[in-house]
Amino acid sequence: IYNALSNIGIYETVRIMQSYAKWKIRPHKKEESFEEWVINRFGGRLYMHFFRSYTEKVWGISPKQIQADWAAQRIKNLSLTKAVWNALTGSNDTTSLIDKFEYPRQGPGMMWEKTVDRIRERDGRVHMNAYVKKIEREGTRVTAAVVETAEGSHRVEADHFVNSMDMRTLIHSFDPPPPQHVIEAANNLRFRDFLIVGLILDKPDPFPDNWIYIHSGDVQVGRIQNFRAWSREMVPNDNQSSIGMEYFCNQSDEIWNQDDAELIKMAGKELEALNLASADDVADGVVIRQPKAYPVYDTEYKAAVDTICEWLFTLENFVTIGRNGQHRYNNQDHSMLTGMYAARNILGAHYDLWKVNVERAYHEEMQRDEHQAKTAQARETAEA
Repeated sequence: IYNALSNIGIYETVRIMQSYAKWKIRPHKKEESFEEWVINRFGGRLYMHFFRSYTEKVWGISPKQIQADWAAQRIKNLSLTKAVWNALTGSNDTTSLIDKFEYPRQGPGMMWEKTVDRIRERDGRVHMNAYVKKIEREGTRVTAAVVETAEGSHRVEADHFVNSMDMRTLIHSFDPPPPQHVIEAANNLRFRDFLIVGLILDKPDPFPDNWIYIHSGDVQVGRIQNFRAWSREMVPNDNQSSIGMEYFCNQSDEIWNQDDAELIKMAGKELEALNLASADDVADGVVIRQPKAYPVYDTEYKAAVDTICEWLFTLENFVTIGRNGQHRYNNQDHSMLTGMYAARNILGAHYDLWKVNVERAYHEEMQRDEHQAKTAQARETAEA
C-alpha cells in the first residue's frame, strides 16, 4: 500500500488521505459487505485504486456481494494508518504485514512427503488418487466410506472419520442422504477455481519479491509467484528462475478450457506486458488446474454453512476440517491446525475447530495447553 501511494503521486495521495479522513468521520454504520469493511478502514478512493479491481479479478463478482467476514479474516486488524506506519517504522505487529516466516527448502510438498513417511513408519497406510464415492451411515454414526481407485472401488470401515472434501460434495456423498433442506443448503455453496501457469525463465532474478499482486485490468493474471525468492533450492540452477502466473476463474470460463500451450504463451506475453521479463525468456512451462480452490463468501454462504453444520454436528464419529471442509478461507497452516486438533479431539481433547483462524486469544489458549501438556510429559519421562 505504501508503495502504491508512492507511485500515485502527491496530488492523488492527498486526495486519498482526504477520502480516508471523510470515511473515518462518517463511516458505513453497518459493515455487511467487503466493500463497506474496506472503505471504513482505507477510505473510498484507495478502495477504488487498490482493492476493488483486484477483488473483482479474484472472485469474479462485485465486492458488494462478498461478505465482510472474508475481509476481516484476510486483512486482519489492518487499516491505512497501520499500513503506512508499518512502512515507515518497520513494525510488523499486524498479521497481514508479517515479513518473516519459515519456508520448506523445496516447497510445502516436503511437509506432506515427510508426513507420509512417518505414517508408514508407524504401519499406517496412505492411499493416493483415491476418491470417496459414498459415505455410509446408520443413523447418527458413519460406518464406512466407499472409495474409488485405479484398481476399482472398495469399502473402508473405521471408528472415526475426518473429512476435508468440499461441503457440497460431502453432503451429496452420504447414504442415506441428509434431509432435503441440508442438501439445498449445500447446493447454495459456490467456489472459485484456480489455475497456475508455471514458467521456467532463462533469467535468474526477474524481481526480488516472493509474490506480486496484479491489480491492473489490462492483464488477466492476478498474482505472480517467484519460487526462487521463496527458496533458492526451488530452482535447480543459478541461471534460471521459476515463475507461477496465477489466474482466478470458473470452470465455465474460456481461460480454464484453453490449450496448455496457449496458456503458456499468454502468460509469457502478460509477464512481458508487466515489464517483468521478456516473453522470449520463457524456456518451458506447465499448467496446473485446481477446481474449487476458493470457497466464495457470498450473501448465501453463511446461512448455508450453518444449516450444514447443524446436521453434521449430530454425527457422533465424523468431523469436517480444512478450507473446503469448513467452507472457510483458511491458510494452509490454519487447515493443518484443524486436522491436528481434530486428531486430538478423537483422543479425548475438546478443541473447537471452528475457532481456528477466528479468535487470536483461542489460538494462544491452544498453544498454552500444548505447552502445559509437553511440560507434563517431560516431567513424567524424567520421573520414570
